[in-house]
Amino acid sequence: LSSVPLQILFFLNVVYFVFYFLATLLMIIYKSQVLSYPDGNLAVDLVLLFIMIFVEAIRLYLGSKGNLREEKVPMGISLALTCGSVMLSVYFLVWQTYVLRADIIINAILLIIYCLESVLDIIAIAAFAR
Repeated sequence: LSSVPLQILFFLNVVYFVFYFLATLLMIIYKSQVLSYPDGNLAVDLVLLFIMIFVEAIRLYLGSKGNLREEKVPMGISLALTCGSVMLSVYFLVWQTYVLRADIIINAILLIIYCLESVLDIIAIAAFAR
């Protein structure tokens, strides 16, 4: 009953998130050098990026293991953590101190991945509930 498309999407999310993290970190460094950050905003952006790493790691681990073991609880926790990841991604898309076009593109791709994962998560949880 485990979902192969969901497992593939989890793997692609791991690969994409490594790119996303490095690109976002480099853009924050670039923006801090070229633009003047208001006091404390640079620290907030960096702290939220590092929080996003931990949330994403836990979310992907629980989602992947829950899918492979066909367990509803880890899948449900992963789905709930997806909401937190979406909020962090929206922060970097909308509320970040400076938003570049590259920020918009990489966050839009990440949000699309989250939407696809959420749909497949719900379908997998429903299949496991039978």
